[in-house]
Amino acid sequence: MTTIKPNTPVQYIIGKTEFCGLDLVVNEDVLIPRPETELLVDIAIDIFNAERKNRQNAERNLRILDLGTGSGNIAIALTKRVSDCKMVASDISPRALEVARLNAKRHGIGDRIEFIESDLFEDIEGKFDIIVSNPPYIANIEFETLQKEVLMEPRVALSGGEDGIDFYRKIISQAPAHLTGGGALLMEMGYGQKSAIIDIIKKNGMRPEEVRIDHNLIDRAVVARWIN
Repeated sequence: MTTIKPNTPVQYIIGKTEFCGLDLVVNEDVLIPRPETELLVDIAIDIFNAERKNRQNAERNLRILDLGTGSGNIAIALTKRVSDCKMVASDISPRALEVARLNAKRHGIGDRIEFIESDLFEDIEGKFDIIVSNPPYIANIEFETLQKEVLMEPRVALSGGEDGIDFYRKIISQAPAHLTGGGALLMEMGYGQKSAIIDIIKKNGMRPEEVRIDHNLIDRAVVARWIN
C-alpha cells in the first residue's frame, strides 16, 4: 500500500486534474496546471487565428512552441483546438516529458506534438510564429509563505530565482533568435511583475503588445512581438 505524504495535493493523490475541459494525468514530476493558465491558451488561439487570417495563402502551417511544457497542458489544449499548426513542446525534465507524452496520447494527439528535452532554447531548432510559456516565477523569499501543498510540487517548476524573474530574462533575451518576423512571445507572469517584465522586453528589442488580467483582476499574461 502506498503511503501518502502529509500535505500532498489532492490532484497528485487521484492522479489527474482538469485543464481547459481536458482530464490530464499529473504526478509529483509536474506542476499542477492552474485555471489562470487557461488564459494563455485563449490568447494563443486569438493570435493564431489572427495570423492564420493574415496568411491565408501561406505554404506552411504556423509553428507554435510551448516552452517548459510540464504536463503538456498548454500544448495539448492548443493542439486540440487548432488543427493546422505545427506544435513543439519542450521541457528540461525527462520525467515531465513522459507525463506530457502520456497525456497527448490519451487525447489522441500523440503524433501531432513533437516533444523535445531542452533547457529552454538550448536544443530548440528553427523559428516559430508563436512561443508560449508559463515559466517559474516565484521569488525565493516567497517560498516561506507558500501553502504546504504547493511546496509538494517540483521546485524547478516554481522557483524564479531571487526576484522571481530569472527565467523571463533568459527567455526574452533568447526568443528573438527563435521567432519569425512579427512572431509573438506569450508568457504567464506573477503578481506585481508586469513593469519589470515589460522593461526586459523593451531592452531586448521587442515590442510589448498586450497585458491581460485573470479572473482575479491580476495582470497575468503578457504578449510581446519581435519586429525585426
